[in-house]
Amino acid sequence: MKTDTIFYRLFQSFPSIFFELINQPPEIANTYQFSSVEVKQLAFRIDGVFLPKSNLSSPIYFVEVQFQPDKKFYSRLFTEIFLYLDKTELTNNWRGVVVYPSRNIDIGETQRYIELLTSGRVTRIYLDELDSTTSPSIAIGTVKLVVEPESSAVNKARELIDLAKQQIGSEITQREFLELIETIIVYKFPQKSRKEIEQMFGFSELKQTKVYQEAKQEGKVEGRLEGKLEAVPLMLNLGATLEQIAESLDLDIELVRLVAAKVNNNEGKR
Repeated sequence: MKTDTIFYRLFQSFPSIFFELINQPPEIANTYQFSSVEVKQLAFRIDGVFLPKSNLSSPIYFVEVQFQPDKKFYSRLFTEIFLYLDKTELTNNWRGVVVYPSRNIDIGETQRYIELLTSGRVTRIYLDELDSTTSPSIAIGTVKLVVEPESSAVNKARELIDLAKQQIGSEITQREFLELIETIIVYKFPQKSRKEIEQMFGFSELKQTKVYQEAKQEGKVEGRLEGKLEAVPLMLNLGATLEQIAESLDLDIELVRLVAAKVNNNEGKR
């Protein structure tokens, strides 16, 4: 999955993350709408644009995610922005935000654009330099997860999930956030299947997976479903195969596999 696609989904689902990223109050997100835009004349597409819903004194934010070195990046960026401003009837001021994984990717030629880059109009963010140690932040932690080393990415994802349970009151929003974290982990581990990714998070997150939710939507009562899941380890100890357990309990085979993987992980830690 392309990195800019991940950030598009991130900013679309949780626009407050963007404003926290640029040191603005996250509540400002309520006054903006987010989308990608295309300058059709030259087929230019800007990764993301935050448009004020009504306030003409609020700036338009142009967001570009740049994970590949590109010497002509700033030439293209400002061409796209000024073409958009020329074609729109909006009179708002504007700001640019560029998201880099690290400073060494920022190799674009800047001499002709130095006034724009040093005026405060354009903010350049380097994900590996963000500081999330002083206070727990879902926003900063989530964007840093994109560049987190594979060796620590799963643990960081678990920490974010625990933080979400503490800070996000809505169950629907929690589930949406979990799916976003799962998407980032899938991006970071392209060699692993989605089933393996789900197994990484264990039984505590099982209820949030799509497989579990689909089972509930098919009419299974949650209490009855949990009772069946609790019977899986016992049947495994008796020597039943995953297929036999799924057929006997009338469960989706993927649910049985997730529980079996959790049981095996717990036994391996003893």
